[in-house]
Amino acid sequence: MAEGQGAAGRSGETADTTSEPDAAKPGSSLVPGSQTPPVERKSKFAGLGRFFKPWTWGRKESGKFTQASTGVRKYFYYIKEKVSSDWKDLAFHLGFEQPDIDNIDGRNRDDKSRCMDLLEEWLKRNGERATIEVLMEALSEANLQSVVDGLRKFKLQEVPVPVGAAGMESCSLSDVFQKSVKKYYELKLSHFKPLIWNDNFTLTLNDIFTQLELVPTKEKQLRTSQTYNRLESMRGEQRKELKSLDDLFKPDVTGLSTAPRCILIEGEAGGGKTTFLSKEALDAVSQKTELGRRHDIVLLIRLREVREGETIEEMVWDQCVDEATEGIDVQSIRAILQRNKSCVLFLLDGYDELRPEARAAGQAIPKLLSGKMYPNSTIVITSRPSAGVQQYTRPDCHVHIMGFSEEHVEKYMWQYFTAVGNQELTEALAKHVEDNKLLSTLIQTPIFLMFVCLLWEEDQEMVSTGTMTGLYDNLLTCLVRKYCKREGVDMPTEGLPTEVAESLLQLGKLALEALLRNDTLIELTEVEREKINWELLLKLGVVSLEVSSSKLHPRKQLNFSHKTMQEFLAGRYVAHALLNQDIVELLQLTSISKALELSNLLQFTCGCDSRAAQAVMEELSKLSSREFAHLQPEQFEVLPKLFEPSNVPMDRDMKKSCKTYKRFASLCLTILSERQEPEVVQGISQALPIVMLDSSINSREATALKYYMQNLHSVNLPDRLIFKIHAGTDSRDTVQYLQQCFTTSLPGLRLDLKLSGQFDSPDETARLVSVLKNVSCLRALGLSYTDLTPSSLQPLVQGFSHMSLLEDLYLSWNFDLGDAGMEVLQVGLSSVPHLAVLRLWYVGMTAVGMSSLAPYMRHLVGLRVLDISGNEIGNTGLESLTAVLPIFTAMQVLVLHNIGISPTGMRTLVPALCQLTRLIKLDISRNAIGDPGLECLAAILHHLTAMKVLVLRQTGISDRGISFLIKALPHLVQLQVLDVSWNNIGDSGIVSLVQTLCQPSSLDMEQNPPGDNSLTTAPHCNNTLQVLNIGWNSGVTEAGLGRVAQLISALPALTRLDMSGYVLTPTHLSDTAAMALAEALPRLPALERLDLGRISMEPAGFQAVVQAAEEHPTLEELWYDSSGVPEGADTTASCLKLY
Repeated sequence: MAEGQGAAGRSGETADTTSEPDAAKPGSSLVPGSQTPPVERKSKFAGLGRFFKPWTWGRKESGKFTQASTGVRKYFYYIKEKVSSDWKDLAFHLGFEQPDIDNIDGRNRDDKSRCMDLLEEWLKRNGERATIEVLMEALSEANLQSVVDGLRKFKLQEVPVPVGAAGMESCSLSDVFQKSVKKYYELKLSHFKPLIWNDNFTLTLNDIFTQLELVPTKEKQLRTSQTYNRLESMRGEQRKELKSLDDLFKPDVTGLSTAPRCILIEGEAGGGKTTFLSKEALDAVSQKTELGRRHDIVLLIRLREVREGETIEEMVWDQCVDEATEGIDVQSIRAILQRNKSCVLFLLDGYDELRPEARAAGQAIPKLLSGKMYPNSTIVITSRPSAGVQQYTRPDCHVHIMGFSEEHVEKYMWQYFTAVGNQELTEALAKHVEDNKLLSTLIQTPIFLMFVCLLWEEDQEMVSTGTMTGLYDNLLTCLVRKYCKREGVDMPTEGLPTEVAESLLQLGKLALEALLRNDTLIELTEVEREKINWELLLKLGVVSLEVSSSKLHPRKQLNFSHKTMQEFLAGRYVAHALLNQDIVELLQLTSISKALELSNLLQFTCGCDSRAAQAVMEELSKLSSREFAHLQPEQFEVLPKLFEPSNVPMDRDMKKSCKTYKRFASLCLTILSERQEPEVVQGISQALPIVMLDSSINSREATALKYYMQNLHSVNLPDRLIFKIHAGTDSRDTVQYLQQCFTTSLPGLRLDLKLSGQFDSPDETARLVSVLKNVSCLRALGLSYTDLTPSSLQPLVQGFSHMSLLEDLYLSWNFDLGDAGMEVLQVGLSSVPHLAVLRLWYVGMTAVGMSSLAPYMRHLVGLRVLDISGNEIGNTGLESLTAVLPIFTAMQVLVLHNIGISPTGMRTLVPALCQLTRLIKLDISRNAIGDPGLECLAAILHHLTAMKVLVLRQTGISDRGISFLIKALPHLVQLQVLDVSWNNIGDSGIVSLVQTLCQPSSLDMEQNPPGDNSLTTAPHCNNTLQVLNIGWNSGVTEAGLGRVAQLISALPALTRLDMSGYVLTPTHLSDTAAMALAEALPRLPALERLDLGRISMEPAGFQAVVQAAEEHPTLEELWYDSSGVPEGADTTASCLKLY
């Protein structure tokens, strides 16, 4: 046999042409190698056929596998356990080519998973030719004879089990289990009735159309090229729509080099999470999806059924198999999962519904999420946002269910009205929705769309409401009307029949109590104890009676049609009970976090009653003043920061507070959308010193903010109003929305405005300016990424005369402005003398534009931030800038990233820098200043003692330049961020730099009390530096990084550390160096991210570093190059991010 041919005839050349269309995995070629027919020959293992009788119980979905080819799968587990790291040799002899092998390598976490993937791919491609004889021959040719011998013994030990009357079939317990799960899901999940009061309306899971959107991680993927792609950066901020979860196994979508272990799916109430996950389960057991093809065992667990103390195996027995299945019990399930642990898929539904006691550390679900149990399994978990999943795991992929797209909304309407026999209603409802912007937003949520269809069928007037409360209130009225008609009960003109009203309030009380204990079910014994007429409630259709699906905890219980119905009924009760009870006592409303947890309940409560809304807002105001008193408007950026690590770091607790405040502000606005009354506006004014909108203009929050603005009085102005309109909104709609908000002038209102859309028309910017005339205190204006041109900029600049108090101006990423745009801009600078922040990233400016703009910048004597990055101004343009720089004595941030500065330009720049003694950030990255340029800069750093951020990334510096910087560092006593990555620094320079940084600053020394030498006698320590980027330097070797690992613990304030190897020559860390790094991590108590790109380690060192990172209390991300992972190493740590 020719070298390289191996078992080529056994691979894809003869793949079954009757395969299903979806048989191929995304991203992989269908057929490796030639398409020529194989040469017929007798295998030297043909005699073993008598031991390997074809099995008759294989998959039958499409008929594409024969009994023989399906039977071979029984040996896959044994083979992948034994072959493991030699899987590539086996792949070669099975005829796979290098691109196919690389594809399999990249989409799996470890060698065992890769081997199993290889075997499944081989089986799928070859159909009936995928026999055990062919596989054993390939194993032998790959010098894996011990595996062949083991297979023989394995087969001889098998015991046939009689199954049915058809005869003897070889059937293992694992297969019995898998078949039982599949049958159980097909029985339980294939069809469902979304309306518990309408038996005629039945859907199959194939009728579900839910639009998914990938939520990007908060950090951009580390680039492996020195060339920065600005368009890539722009795209990195955008979300990517997914066609299905299969997309998450494509590296070009996720940016991950290995398959994700944990996928978090979040969605708002009623977003279709449970139904979607049911469909994923059914598709997976039928192997219609990549999730299914990658996993032998698929387990769907409803977390609301889980109780304290239950084991994973008990949950599986309880919820995933028919209890009548012979041979399957908790013990056998444990054995099956252990044997197949890398091929198990857990689908966990509703983390927000998991009882608090079952969420506690040490319970089964937290242990599963954290990787302490079944670490090689894959997890898909659904939850409402911010339910706390991240407490136990850091998801590899974060997906948000956005609800129905416009196309699917109309399709659902057609399907609903077809099912009820009123198909002609579809067109009328679609037209009504199109004319009602708020309603069109609301019905993107599946549960709300279903209710709207129901109401439209019953009474079209009921659909005119624009609130959640109104929708549910009308739905309840509709259900009561239907009940009264059926039962012959008089329906009063106002309100509800007395018995119905009393029963609903009693149910609301139990609904509230269940919510407060995080339960969505009410046991029938509890209902009977309260003497509630539950039979009437069943007839109404607000609840259904069911026996729990749990076999461990069988009980009769009332189940709400949806959790939002439970929250609505609880809200009705709270609104009624607040007449006599205190809200804090009633809702246990003791913190902002509790308020956010009960956000839907609070919205329904406020929507039901004006007095209740006032009481809620009064309490929220008290909580806000207690928890957010330390926040200032400046801590909320109008625009996201680019190159975040290069900015002055924000305190961890402060970041958390800002994030919580944004969610709280959104809650307050949604409450206002439910109860649009002046009293609630007054409550908002008291609860929100900073009012902010961060959404589209069609959102409920935007509708509420418009009402807020139209009813705002000068005596109740917020400290700051922040408008951030999401991308994708048409500029004409945005301007129209602003017109509706700012109908009159509000003197003293300080507004930060960040817009999106296309403002490439002078008419559009002129309309914007006319609106902004009513905002006399416009503080910040952001028009980045808006396609501004010189002509469309003209009306805006002319309007500067009405914006005399403007402090921040963002015009970045408008490439078409160019030098002509700068000529337009310069004219208006005299009209905005208070301008303190000017950002002109990538606006197409050259030296010509800089020379014309610079003289007019003299009007901006209070300028604190100047950012002209990405413009090719060169040394000539820099000369024009340096002529005016000294007048900006208040300058704190100067960003000159990638503007074409050379050493000559640095000699021009540094004399001007000497005058900027308040400078806290200087960024000259991606300028080829080299060692001479850094020498010039270092010579004047003693003038810049306020410096906190110094960015010298990709500036061509080497050890010589670093030596000059080292001499100047003692003067930078407040330095918090230093970036010298992507340069030519060697071991000597990096080690000397880190040694110098590790010294206590002179500021620290001065803080010693008289006679106290503790800081000088104790180990040297720098408590100031928070971000250190020294990675990707061409001259750094193992010796240098090893020494850095020994030193780095003297920087205990570090939150981010990049010590990656060089991109072209990866660095190998010995066990000694890796162990030093592992030992240093616990002594860096604030570390949040560690980058180890282009580094490889031995197994022991790698394991030590990963374990130390996983055990670190604050380290969220350890970025590592997948090519440097030792063979067979465990890569399941939640903090580990491979690229």
